[in-house]
Amino acid sequence: MKFVIDMNLSPAWTAELISAGWEAVHWSVIGDVTALDADILSWALDANAIVLTQDLDFGAILAATRAESPSVVLLRTHDLMPESVGGQVISAIRQHAQFLLSGALLIVDPGKLRVRILPLHQKPHEPDGS
Repeated sequence: MKFVIDMNLSPAWTAELISAGWEAVHWSVIGDVTALDADILSWALDANAIVLTQDLDFGAILAATRAESPSVVLLRTHDLMPESVGGQVISAIRQHAQFLLSGALLIVDPGKLRVRILPLHQKPHEPDGS
């Protein structure tokens, strides 16, 4: 899998995802730091990448456009550093890789995971456990 990390997350996420065995790049390395969320989604679609973000706008764009891809991993926690939540995020990505590879919104909360299959008009899938 390949990831693009949104500007609202630390570039340290790049090393975290790479150490898990995936390709990863922080948006600041490849794009305009003032780019619109839609531009990042467009890049991710063209690059067959998954967006890692904490920005709720990505889910809103996916819903409004009924997009089937790209997938988005949305972090919903106060501590966004990989040292704190990296293990949980990596585990969630591995657990739901098949959904992410085919188009999904994976929401990672401290005690709960939610997977929404794209396009977002479908009913949410809430896996057991976290």
